[in-house]
Amino acid sequence: MLRVRYNKPMPNFRKIVKKIIPIGLFQKIEPAGHLLESVLMNIIYGFPARKMHVIGVTGTNGKTTTSFLIHRMLTEAGYKVGLLTTVAYGVGNDIHNQIEHMTTSKSSVVLKRIRDFRKQGADWLVLETSSHALAQYRTWGIPYEIAVMTNVTHEHLDYHKTFENYMNAKRRLFQIANKHGLRFGVINAEDPSAEAFINSVVNHTTYGMKKGDITASKVKLSVDHSTFVANFSKKSYDIKINIPGEFNVQNSMAAVAVGEKLGLSKLQIQKGIASLKGVEGRMTVIDEGQKFKVLVDYAGTPDAFEKFFGTIRPATKGKLIVVYGSPSQRDYEKRPVQGEISGKYADYVVLTEEDDRDEPGEKIMGEIAAGAKKAGKKEGKNLFLIGNREEAIGFALTLAKTKDDLVAILGKGHEKTIERIDGIYPWSDIEVTTSALQALDSNSSKTNNN
Repeated sequence: MLRVRYNKPMPNFRKIVKKIIPIGLFQKIEPAGHLLESVLMNIIYGFPARKMHVIGVTGTNGKTTTSFLIHRMLTEAGYKVGLLTTVAYGVGNDIHNQIEHMTTSKSSVVLKRIRDFRKQGADWLVLETSSHALAQYRTWGIPYEIAVMTNVTHEHLDYHKTFENYMNAKRRLFQIANKHGLRFGVINAEDPSAEAFINSVVNHTTYGMKKGDITASKVKLSVDHSTFVANFSKKSYDIKINIPGEFNVQNSMAAVAVGEKLGLSKLQIQKGIASLKGVEGRMTVIDEGQKFKVLVDYAGTPDAFEKFFGTIRPATKGKLIVVYGSPSQRDYEKRPVQGEISGKYADYVVLTEEDDRDEPGEKIMGEIAAGAKKAGKKEGKNLFLIGNREEAIGFALTLAKTKDDLVAILGKGHEKTIERIDGIYPWSDIEVTTSALQALDSNSSKTNNN
């Protein structure tokens, strides 16, 4: 089993660079460096994406799940499709874990993988595309044909400085696609930024629960899946998605829009979406025979928190216990906001580390705790600050007592490392939680035997 604290750390190169170059200056010159790298790597690898039909998926939340849904749908329909996301990469059913803490890796990694995809015979690519990658020209030379927007909410303002800059970085995906002969864009009609994206393209399809070209009806949500009818013009699709949450209904609607616009049949769309069994670290259920429920999810923004708790709280009859932190070198303003959201919905809030990097964990947890206290939580009673994530998860599990209780571990999801002040260590919320549940069961058995 994973034992994080005794592994030798990997070097923290970001920390080294920050010591050499002031962060403000680094952010100004960084895009030029990435552009140069992208040009050189495209030359070295022979502009591999030019030979592919590229679907780009961008947004604050939902990018990964939407990318997986589109990839699975096209693969089931007989397409040879490459996939590059925050969680994994590969072609068809040959999918590998993504290790980097980046939605869109640096161009040398992305282009090498695309070249490898071509060698495997892939002529389609679903590429999850971040605002950082777009702003830094890391995707230069990739001719997107189809652009998908899931939503744009409060995130990454530490880098983009203003929400408008952040939104415009996302819009660049559609602008790039326009230059390369955009086939169509798919846009969340219910997002406040929808109009800006709609104005970026001529040929587009919109979707939403109640508003858009594609809408949802007969929605039925459960703890492990959802069903609904996707309505488009005179057509309707009976959709089942094996990932819970209304927000994942919206993600699957984006996939339906792509399938419909590409001319897939009703059966291909329905079967393709239903064939995705799940996405690692996205509403992942951990079951080691314990009497209570445990979920691991990647939620890490105020919007993602609202959607997660909005789904989970009504379905939880017992106590809702949440474990999470907030990363350093990211959007600092979201910390008290997330604290207030979790304080409002959860019965117990356990705060811990989450890629603290070069920032004191006590400071990060204190800023989150301020929001939780605003929502009525009291430290030592229903609010706990535990710096070590493994210990925090173990403690949170002891708070669950009945079959109706639920423990949610948020923020890292699929990630395979954790970044601390002294380096980068191997890590997995899923593995650590599984081990903690096994230990809990073992201790319980010993107690009962005694």
